[in-house]
Order: sequence, then C-alpha cells, then structure tokens
Amino acid sequence: MSDIAIRVENLSKAYQLGDYGTGTLSRDIERWWALMRGKDDPFLMIGETNDRTAKGGSDIVWSLKDINFEIKEGDAVGIIGRNGAGKSTLLKVLSRVTAPTTGNIKVKGRIASLLEVGTGFHPELTGSENIYLNGAIMGMSKREIKRKFDEIVDFAGVERYVDTPVKRYSSGMYVRLAFAVAAHLESEILVVDEVLAVGDAEFQKKCLGKMNDVSKGEGRTVLFVSHNMDAIKSLCSNTIILNMGQVDFVGGVNQGLTFYKNLQKRTISEILTREKNDHNDVYINNINFKSKNNDILYFGDSIDIELEIFSKTEIRNLECSFHILDDDDTVVTYGWYTTSLELKELVGKKGSFVINISIPSLRLYKGEYYFRINLSDPRGKIVYETITELFPFEINMGNMINEWGWVDKACKYIENTVVTIL
Repeated sequence: MSDIAIRVENLSKAYQLGDYGTGTLSRDIERWWALMRGKDDPFLMIGETNDRTAKGGSDIVWSLKDINFEIKEGDAVGIIGRNGAGKSTLLKVLSRVTAPTTGNIKVKGRIASLLEVGTGFHPELTGSENIYLNGAIMGMSKREIKRKFDEIVDFAGVERYVDTPVKRYSSGMYVRLAFAVAAHLESEILVVDEVLAVGDAEFQKKCLGKMNDVSKGEGRTVLFVSHNMDAIKSLCSNTIILNMGQVDFVGGVNQGLTFYKNLQKRTISEILTREKNDHNDVYINNINFKSKNNDILYFGDSIDIELEIFSKTEIRNLECSFHILDDDDTVVTYGWYTTSLELKELVGKKGSFVINISIPSLRLYKGEYYFRINLSDPRGKIVYETITELFPFEINMGNMINEWGWVDKACKYIENTVVTIL
C-alpha cells in the first residue's frame, strides 16, 4: 500500500427496513441458501439508493453504494454530506463496528474511533478503568496507556471524577474523556464523527487544535465528519463528499466546499416538482427570490420574495409564513401574514395570484442561511404546503463595523417586511 493509509474498493452497505425478513418462508430460505454458498443476497438487487426524502418501493436500502477512494498517510480528510448521506455508516464500516455488504477495505495501522458519545465505554466502570479498557480495544499495551494516562486526564479536565463510574458523567464529560482517549493513544488513524457538538465551545476549539497537532505534527491520519464548514476548512486538506450513499467528489478542501455548496442549491423547479401536492386546495406554483448580490449578501441587505400561489376554492382563511434557518437548521427569524390582516384582499378569491414580500434589511450574523415557506390556515390545523431549503445564502459582514460600529451586537432579525398582492 506504500503511503496509502486507507483504500476502499467497491464498498457497499445495505440495510433491511422494517422487520428483518423477506415476508415469506420460501424467500428467507432462498436468502439463507445463497449466503451458505458464499453468494450475494438475491434480494439486494432490488435495493434502492438512500434518498430519505422520497418514499421508495423496496424495503432494502443501500446506505453506501460502490464507494471507492484512497487516503494517504498523514492526510486530514473531511467527510461532508447532508443528514442521511452515509457518513456515519462509512465511519462505522471503516472502524469495523459493522461489516460491509460488499467490497473491500484495506487499512494500514490501528484505528482509534469516536463515533458516538462514549463509544467503547462501559457505564459501570470508572473513567480510569475505561481509559485502560478503551486503549486495550484499540490494541495498545498497558505500558503505552500508562505513559499517556495523566495527559489524557488533564486534557479531558475530569481529574476530580476519574474514579467515578462514567454512568454518572454528563454527556459533555463523557465526550471529553472519550475524545481524549481516542486522540492521545498512539493509533495511526483517528476517526471522529460529529460528537464534538456535545462539548462546549472552548472544548470544541481544544479538540480541533489537538486534531490539527495529530495530523500535521505527528503525521497521523484523521477522518473528520462535521457540518461545521469552518472547522473542515481549518483542519482538513482534502474532502470526500457523500450524496445518497455515493461519492460525489474527492479532492482538495476548497474545491470540495465549493462543490458541496453547489450541490445544496437545488433549483426552485426541482423543489416544487418533488414537493408539490396537487391534492391540496392551495399550493405554491412558483417562487422567485431577488437580491442585489445573488447568494452572497451583506449585513443590512434586502431580499424580495415573489410567491405565485394557486387556490382551487375561494379563500376564506389563509396564513403565509416564512422562516429563515441557519446551517444548524435553527430558526433565526420569521414573518407571517394572514387573511384577517395583511392578506385580506384575497378573501373570496380563487385561481392564481402573486404575493410579494419585501425584506428591507437583513440583520443577521455572518453565516449560511436558507428559507422555509409555509401555507396553512391561521390556526395551523390545516397545512397546505411547506417548502424548505429555499434560496441558500451566505451573510458577509462587509463594512458593517465601519458603518455600524458594533459587530458583536448584530442581532438575528429582520427590520420589517412589506407585503403586496397582485
């Protein structure tokens, strides 16, 4: 393998949805007989890609499908993808937590993995005992673990509780100790999933610094899954982008982040085609977003939203709302309009009409955001349509410090909105 730390060839992982079994005894026997002869499961051929947003026709899903890549020794690789893309499954297969359905993995060296809070810990054992247990699982000798013991405890900051059973630890303490064990014991490959989000901001920064030292200072290989693009950019030199269980991109971190942003930008027509429900009395026909700087906005910029709505019946009660969410899917600001106030001109109308919403000033922190638009009755008992992941945009602070003088006090809100109906 020369300088290759990990080589993955035609790797696939299939899962059975619902109750395990084919539904009939004869098919279960057929599956068992194929496996006994070393053949592939005959029902895997009907498996589908892992598109979590669409209803499928098969109860077998390919969480990973025909994955191929190589990772060199000493590389720090960020694994990126939407929820359900197969990132955690890939790490579990690489860490030998679960076996692949098909394909081969060749690994050079020992792997230390942190996939979930407290991976490999026994709740009844103390922190001290779990350090030795975890090290033994990773293939470390008692002498190696003892040499690193004080450094692990100091990094985790749990010296006072090291002789307490870890079942009494908070989730934050759990992950601090688990990361400290994985990062300090001398494995050649460190695999870290998104569990660092459990820790506080100071500890996350400390962990990123340690992973940077492990990769660049000690020459160990790091695989890092995160939705924090800044962390990926600062730590990693290469990226692997997964989409519905398949590799869409392998390459440099800057090119990878650009590719991922473009992958996220589904067109409005794609969103409406997949999510529109023609059985609803009211639905959205089209959406147009207009801004001065396209998808890169500045603090205080404006956005205009044009909603083309169709109603099959005369409108009585209708509420139109929008939410702006950040890259953690948290609502940061919103606005809503009802037929009893702003949309009263629509009462008694049916057919096609346009609602224009103007947001004069976006006062948002620097970061990435997207829109979600909802049509319902004012009491929320009937939801006609919810369209999400619309118009992903990025806020740049620009000259805000010069113009406003208070970058730290920037609030997540909009100044006000103006609604007109055509």
